[in-house]
Amino acid sequence: MAGRTFLDTSVFIYAVDQSVPDKQKRAQEILLSTAGITISTQVLNEFYSAVTRRLKPAMPPPLAATAVETMARYLCVPTDAELVVRAIRSGQRWHLSHWDALVVEAARQAGCTRLFSEDLATGASYGGVTIENPFANG
Repeated sequence: MAGRTFLDTSVFIYAVDQSVPDKQKRAQEILLSTAGITISTQVLNEFYSAVTRRLKPAMPPPLAATAVETMARYLCVPTDAELVVRAIRSGQRWHLSHWDALVVEAARQAGCTRLFSEDLATGASYGGVTIENPFANG
């Protein structure tokens, strides 16, 4: 699965967030043009929670559920006990928050070489996964 790209939750949130049109356009471009998109069950959960509670206006739960069903068609890494244990170790080794370490470990498990995220340092590499912030200016 070399060459796969893991997308963090923010890409999916921005794709539906009309309050940030530049980021919305960029997120939609990513979803249309990126081959080998990979996510995790964590991304599905975070997306549903964010768009039904924090997004203004909030997305109606039935529409958010349909969006999650669509997202689940991508390669989706389950967040199981083994992933959690690896994330704890990785978080300690690389000084990452637990939630960021879960995303990194899911990307590693799926064989991703890139991880699109706003939450991690662009250019950092964790076990063969390189971080890119697709929303950074310049």
